[in-house]
Amino acid sequence: MPYKLSATLLSHTSDVRAVASPSDNLILSASRDSSAISWSRVSSSSFAPASILRAGSKFVNAVAYLPPTPRAPRGCMVVGGQDMVVNIFALDSSNKDDPEYTLVGHSDNVCTLNVGPEGTIISGSWDKTAKVWKNFTLQYDLRGHGQSVWSVLAISETEFLTASADKTIKFWDQHKAIRTYEGHRDAVRGLALVPDIGFASCSNDSEVRVWTMEGDTVYSLTGHTSFVYSLSVLPNGDLVSAGEDRSVRVWRDGECSQVLVHPAISVWTVSTMPNGDIVSGCSDGVIRVFSESEERWANSADLKAFEDQVSRQSLPSQQVGDVKKSDLPGHEALAVPGRKAGEVKMVRNGDVVEAHQWDSSSSSWQKIGEVVDAVGSSRKQLYNGKEYDYVFDVDIQEGAPPLKLPVNVSENPYVAAQRFLEQNDLSLSYLDQVVKFIEQNTAGIKLGDDSNYTDPYTGTTRYQPPVRSHADAASSSYMDPYTGANRYTASRASAPPESRTLKIIPYSKPLSFKQANIPAMQAKMYQFDEALRSEISTETLAMHPEELKMIEETFTYLVQASSQSSSPSTTLSWAHAETITQILDRWPMSQRFPVLDLCRLIMAYPLNAPATPGSREKLFDYLFKACDWTSVTLEKKPMTKTQETSVLLLFRTIANSLLEETPLHDGQWVTQVFKALSQASQLLLTRTQKVALASILFNFSCIGLKGSVPADARALHLSLISQVRILLRSQNDDPEAACRTCVALGKVLYATKSQKSPLDIQSSQLTDIKNALGAIKSAFPDQRIADVYMDIVALI
Repeated sequence: MPYKLSATLLSHTSDVRAVASPSDNLILSASRDSSAISWSRVSSSSFAPASILRAGSKFVNAVAYLPPTPRAPRGCMVVGGQDMVVNIFALDSSNKDDPEYTLVGHSDNVCTLNVGPEGTIISGSWDKTAKVWKNFTLQYDLRGHGQSVWSVLAISETEFLTASADKTIKFWDQHKAIRTYEGHRDAVRGLALVPDIGFASCSNDSEVRVWTMEGDTVYSLTGHTSFVYSLSVLPNGDLVSAGEDRSVRVWRDGECSQVLVHPAISVWTVSTMPNGDIVSGCSDGVIRVFSESEERWANSADLKAFEDQVSRQSLPSQQVGDVKKSDLPGHEALAVPGRKAGEVKMVRNGDVVEAHQWDSSSSSWQKIGEVVDAVGSSRKQLYNGKEYDYVFDVDIQEGAPPLKLPVNVSENPYVAAQRFLEQNDLSLSYLDQVVKFIEQNTAGIKLGDDSNYTDPYTGTTRYQPPVRSHADAASSSYMDPYTGANRYTASRASAPPESRTLKIIPYSKPLSFKQANIPAMQAKMYQFDEALRSEISTETLAMHPEELKMIEETFTYLVQASSQSSSPSTTLSWAHAETITQILDRWPMSQRFPVLDLCRLIMAYPLNAPATPGSREKLFDYLFKACDWTSVTLEKKPMTKTQETSVLLLFRTIANSLLEETPLHDGQWVTQVFKALSQASQLLLTRTQKVALASILFNFSCIGLKGSVPADARALHLSLISQVRILLRSQNDDPEAACRTCVALGKVLYATKSQKSPLDIQSSQLTDIKNALGAIKSAFPDQRIADVYMDIVALI
């Protein structure tokens, strides 16, 4: 019997990134809407939510099932996501907000989870590692991949498989990498055990491969026309795969036996039930169950509605693979049977081009959509309630997840790329990559061709390089290629003369460090406080009742402020900040990191009253002392792990204190901070520390674009840029830090010209700056740095 729709599960409000189906009556799901849901079967063809868990503060990307224990008779749901922790929720618990256990250790997004036969948990992350947890305690770190770990698989309690964006798969015996499997041409996204053979893998190269454990490729399965994200194995040994071509494919004896097309852009995840049913999770936020058993099929009305929904979809022309698009036949071509399951044929229906796919199980052609970007098609696509010419999925390098990228042919690709990165809280380091993606996937279309275009998010017109003569160069208007908005000028007449249109500078949006797992931070702080309170020798260091009240108010505010769905019902004052610094001042070094992290977070949000004189200076005096800054900079030796963490949080706190909405006041505290930071060049900084330090310089330069800043702070800022620039020249390992530092310098130079406030700098120093920038440009072959370099040369 063919697979047909059995059930449709509706509750998630965003992409379903992971599903697990450990029994015929239980489905677990994780979504970008920050929730995880356990679903229970209520009839042969329907499921209902049993528990809806607030599983994280951001995207939840991975889910697994932990079998029952005496403490959790129904088992546990294991989830992971952008909060960088693994949370375990008991399915029979009435507490839907607090996990039973939180596993802390990853330093980036947790994107994959698996549970071994005896309850061992293995997690994989963008931090390029996998971690093995036994009894909720870290057992092994699996280090060896060069890029993000996208999939993990526990073969036994001591043997594991990991798959990575570095295109390889590794076999581990405990924490030792025994074997590396090479063959995929792109990131490996999914793994599944294949009984009596070995395992299967799927990749962004559109292939599914079946391997022996010894490393031989048994066979490759081709048919998907885009990235393949997920794999599962049916009880009879058949493989099931899901991918970016919006399909789930069933593979039997090395051939595709059925293609289940979905009315969504991506099918992110697939799992199989013990009864042979297939569960899929999609970009439309819907979970669907398909069954071979007629008794579990949906009713005829629901089946017809599903088929109609599929047939109405817009299918991008890139997705139909190598089908010829010229001289398309009419519907009469559908009288000829297809040669294999999944074969696609395009036919004309009047002015519309339709795509039909051969379904071998019913021996018929099934309409799977209307082809956009093909002959005679002018159909737009909806995204977040707005119409766009294209809605792409972008697979970000180094582990960033594929995300929806809406583009109109009339807009500048830099505007679309910048909007996409800001909407998804991604680094500007991906800008050129996203622009290149847009240009490649709109080949033959002239972009930015509509002078009446208005950005649907900002309401501003797109960037257009002005056509100007030498005479009117100084007075021509300029549009920022990132935001579409006018660059800051004190007045039209004060804009600096340029011999070229600036491409990057003056990008004026500051960079914040707001991401946080607030419940985990609060739990850790209370845990440390309880430990201090329980020892006679340290009980005086524990928080006082009034401090506990202030800390509770702080966390309540931060939870509300960081939520996009609600406004804070309370506010914070400088009294809250001072309470935190007093705790920081007396707690032991090893227990300060959650308090430092709390400082970092509150500085990212405005306090409801101006600071009293000297408050900021006192705050940062405490922060530098908490990091043992003087000792760290004087000893000139590698920092301990505790010091590394403390210094990183210090840098991020300073960066958040320089956000655009934060008033600079008299600037004395900035001078104090910059004087202390001038010693940073003596340190051996980590990659993340350098990025945070460069962000401080970047954010202060944003303030300088808005108006004048104290002269002594500006001089120290420029000196710090020079020091960091030297540090980056000697350790050419991070283009992001280099780019932020160079942009900061460019904005300083831009502000001095636009505000007619010259720097106290000699011509020889300008030559040194040019030479140093040239060295950075050579050290970092990054297009953004090349563009910033040319902007700065034009300004100098």
